[in-house]
Amino acid sequence: MKRFVVLALLLVQYQFYSQNNTFNEKPPVFSSCDTLTINMQQQCFDSKVYNHIYNTFKVPENLSKENYKGNVIVLFEVDTTGQFKVLYTEAMYAELKTEAKRVFFLLPKVTPATYNGRNTYKQYSISIKIPLVNQEEVILNQEKVNPILKLEQQAKAEFDSVNLSLKAFEDKAFSSQLNIPFTHSDYARFDKQMNRVGTNSHTASKPFVYEDVSRYYDFKAEKGKLLKETETWAGRKLWNEHLVQLQGNDYWFTINPILDIEVGKDTDADFNSTYNNTRGFMINGGLGKKLNFYASVFESQGRFAQYINAYAESLKAFGPDPAIIPGRGIAKRFKTDGYDYPVAEAYLSYAPAKFINVQFGHGKNFIGDGYRSLLLSDVASPHPFLKLNTTFWKIKYTNTWMWLKDVRDDVVQDKAFLTKYMASHYLSYNVSKKLNIGLFESVLWTNSNNRGFDVNYLNPIIFYRAIEFETGQGAGNAILGASAKYKFNDNINIYSQFILDEFSLSDIKAGEKSYKNKFGYQLGVKYYNAFKVDNLLLQFEYNRVRPYTYSHNTIVLNYAHNNQSMAHLWNSNFSEAIFIARYHYKRWFANAKLIFGVKGFDINSSTDTFSYGGDIYRDYFDRPFDTGIEIGQGIKTNIFNGNLQLGYLINPATNLKLFADITYRNFNPQTETATILKNDTAWFNFGIRTDLFNWYFDN
Repeated sequence: MKRFVVLALLLVQYQFYSQNNTFNEKPPVFSSCDTLTINMQQQCFDSKVYNHIYNTFKVPENLSKENYKGNVIVLFEVDTTGQFKVLYTEAMYAELKTEAKRVFFLLPKVTPATYNGRNTYKQYSISIKIPLVNQEEVILNQEKVNPILKLEQQAKAEFDSVNLSLKAFEDKAFSSQLNIPFTHSDYARFDKQMNRVGTNSHTASKPFVYEDVSRYYDFKAEKGKLLKETETWAGRKLWNEHLVQLQGNDYWFTINPILDIEVGKDTDADFNSTYNNTRGFMINGGLGKKLNFYASVFESQGRFAQYINAYAESLKAFGPDPAIIPGRGIAKRFKTDGYDYPVAEAYLSYAPAKFINVQFGHGKNFIGDGYRSLLLSDVASPHPFLKLNTTFWKIKYTNTWMWLKDVRDDVVQDKAFLTKYMASHYLSYNVSKKLNIGLFESVLWTNSNNRGFDVNYLNPIIFYRAIEFETGQGAGNAILGASAKYKFNDNINIYSQFILDEFSLSDIKAGEKSYKNKFGYQLGVKYYNAFKVDNLLLQFEYNRVRPYTYSHNTIVLNYAHNNQSMAHLWNSNFSEAIFIARYHYKRWFANAKLIFGVKGFDINSSTDTFSYGGDIYRDYFDRPFDTGIEIGQGIKTNIFNGNLQLGYLINPATNLKLFADITYRNFNPQTETATILKNDTAWFNFGIRTDLFNWYFDN
């Protein structure tokens, strides 16, 4: 255990017997090996070190007399100048450690290893057997050993071989079935490459897995461009590497801290400052080639801009806890005016065949090519899910089953939140090199009549609307949708979504704007390398959702989880226009966002208790009228939200960023009530963050 802990802390990255050279890596080279081919140079390096140890190492006389048998573990490095450095030794006797250091000190300076043509360091671990043996001869004679004796020897050496199985760390995440953490700004880095004319990519179902994106974007090469030259352990961990990164023959994993330390000022607040203090850790890994895993734990305390605090408290769940932090989870009180909100996310990702990926975990998903999604979004809290992605020919088919919660006082039983279930299908089809269309279907149901998770909805290829009729129309809430994307060229594409919750053709023909016509749509355009500026992305998006969309006459069947919409942040009864600009240069980045919107809120007075269609948690039978339904009805409110963020990527391996931003919000209702108040605020904020998910502060 001691040895393992020490090795982990010292981040042993390379094992002597198993170096894997890729096309852009070259090992350290002794002068007598430089005429060999690159494939033979690692073997030559190994041989030279083995021979040097065998010919130079002197076992202390007292140990020789005692016929001592054991091992000396040596961790050493060939730095960027070609110098050998002993990092750590492990042995029973101090004399053996001293002798090992002497032996490695005598090794000559070599040509350093290179990566992408640049000098880099290499770390190795090696076990020196006492009494000394010629390791090369041992390897050559292994095949001549009696099979039974060989088996016994292998068994006795099995434990030590675990330590010695460590290999060069290659960051296999880049070709794995792990999800790329979904943040809009980071996905913009490879959005252009995935949307070139002629690609057979599918970009709506998110988050993406690394293996899919790596066909279009070279993560390793792009990361290599960002690497800083540093020789110290602390420098490498700060600027370039995972804190802990280990790799063996058929496994690998990384461990990293999670930080989100922020401080700011809200000009509208009656408190001195805003803050967020998140600490946690994240584990990524793989077992074999097909199974990957991820886990992250966040412990957070925070106080946000006043309008965010008010919104969080409006989402309050049953019980004493005062708020639900948007997109995160239930929060308890911290001190007098802050929140304590722990969150955990994890999943397993398995690829039984090259065209199938199965994920089971606790997190969030997103469907769409825009900043918002009207189909399935990531604005709600994390939740359990099972997802099946099937990709073949020109098709990608995504099935997602989710376990959600209704946390309102009205539905709690025995102090337990109500569980509801959601299943969705999304079919993406590349019609041509330029055109993609998608079909979406989703159904949400509860444990009515003790049916639990209805097996009818487990079938991945089925029409939910038909099942809804079979099980009773009041037993579920089915929603239909569609999407489309067209690539004009490599730099410009347009995208769209349409969501249909309920539809009455006769009412549409009547032209009376019936409440029954519950639908919404999205139109957007992206311009990559805008105005011939590399890495500049400009985006415009328009979203419009009619009143009562996503709601249901059975309130628990609304399209929501933890009092938050599973689609658009603004629920329904709104229209908005969004302008976004994103730019990155090396490790620097900048994001700007402008949102102009109109939304209708309920009046909720003693004389007017009607539902005007903006709150999906209200029964739409409480509507004030059946026709003349218009977006913005109720308390019509104009909303402007602008944000500018500038930052620097500290570590591309962990996505640790230093940033500063300013948010300006103007919330202007036609009429003020006890809960709908005019607001005009500027929120200044700066901090350091491990960027793993999207924050939506534009409600």
